[in-house]
Amino acid sequence: MAAVVLVLGGAGALLGAAAGTAQAAEVAYATRCVPPAGVGLEPVEGTTEVEITAPATARVGQEIEVVWTFVRAASKNPDIIDLPANSVQPSGTLKATGAQTADLAMRGPRENPAIPKGGDMVLSAMKGTFKPTTAGQVTLTPDAYVVNAMSTDTKCAPTEAVKAAATIDVTAGEGSSTPTPTSTPTSTSTPPPTSTPTSTSTPPPTSTPTPTPTSTPTGTQTDFTGKEVDIPYTCQSPIGEKKATSTIQINAKKDGGGYGLTVRFKNSPMDSPADIPADSVEPSMEVVLGGDDKGSVHVEGPTNSEAIKPGDPMEISDMTGAYKPGATGESTLSPGVLTIEALGTTTTCRPDRTDVSLTLTTREQEGGASGGSSSSGGSSSSGSTSGGLAATGAEDDSGLKALGLVAGTALLLGAAICTFMPRRRAR
Repeated sequence: MAAVVLVLGGAGALLGAAAGTAQAAEVAYATRCVPPAGVGLEPVEGTTEVEITAPATARVGQEIEVVWTFVRAASKNPDIIDLPANSVQPSGTLKATGAQTADLAMRGPRENPAIPKGGDMVLSAMKGTFKPTTAGQVTLTPDAYVVNAMSTDTKCAPTEAVKAAATIDVTAGEGSSTPTPTSTPTSTSTPPPTSTPTSTSTPPPTSTPTPTPTSTPTGTQTDFTGKEVDIPYTCQSPIGEKKATSTIQINAKKDGGGYGLTVRFKNSPMDSPADIPADSVEPSMEVVLGGDDKGSVHVEGPTNSEAIKPGDPMEISDMTGAYKPGATGESTLSPGVLTIEALGTTTTCRPDRTDVSLTLTTREQEGGASGGSSSSGGSSSSGSTSGGLAATGAEDDSGLKALGLVAGTALLLGAAICTFMPRRRAR
């Protein structure tokens, strides 16, 4: 069977044996799998059975293909989270010994059906190429491998001597020892002279960039652009904690006595590690008010309108909300608590410290924000700095990879691949 079950934390998976061309045999062995750091799970031991297909014979210099298929796993996907389609990718190393010593890199595509809680873990078949350089017998033996699920790696390695998975009889072939010729320049002609400028006209003066305003409304100004601020976050998912930093900007547009706010993430949090369905990721934030005003403003963004392909940027959509001032004077706006709803999970990211992105000159409005919230969001916590958010001093410049699927889903998936696996020892 092609690409059958492997549990990403408990099963070890490597290669099976092949006796000849298009002929495959199975091999089982004990493995130890180490789950991703930060999920709080111990290494797991299990048994993996795999299958490998390789030609029985080859010539020196002939490139051949080797296929590694997973046959049996130690467990199923635990009852924690559904794994989306095309979210799991295996890779590993196959060792060649005998007449020739080499490490063959094996990799499978990120292709799998949607795997429900408690369902079988299905991995794609891995492929690699091998070009013999010496005549004689070459044996292929499984070694360490990695299972990547939603940007988290579970690393597995054999805990016993593994039997050879295949033997290839290599014979001498024509041109097997022909060295690659060193290229020789074919021309000694003198390069053309450097062109001489034909004009001595004075270049136009360099334009001076206009600084971006950070606030200060004057006269009839209605649009206010905030400065970009780097905010370090600690993100708590249902399974663990992650730290990261992102660049955020808060802009405002005056609307009567209030303001429409737009919160933008200036850098993409991450590249998508898998196919993400449309309408599955929804962000929201509590913008913290400071200065003469107090409380917070709730903003939220739309879900992703289109499916996101693996490797494409995972963008956090612009979040919008309405701010009704609760005080007259100078009011500051700073990024606050960020919440990500994704694939049935909730991740809450709290700033370790925050910074003012925008300052507005405001006039108190009836029912304004002072001391509370301008919308349905919560108010900031006490005993804090820069608008009421606790400052822990922790910083990380990893580009907000804790957000969205990394903190909320990838960590969960990383735990899922290693949880509830029988702690049995293979023969």
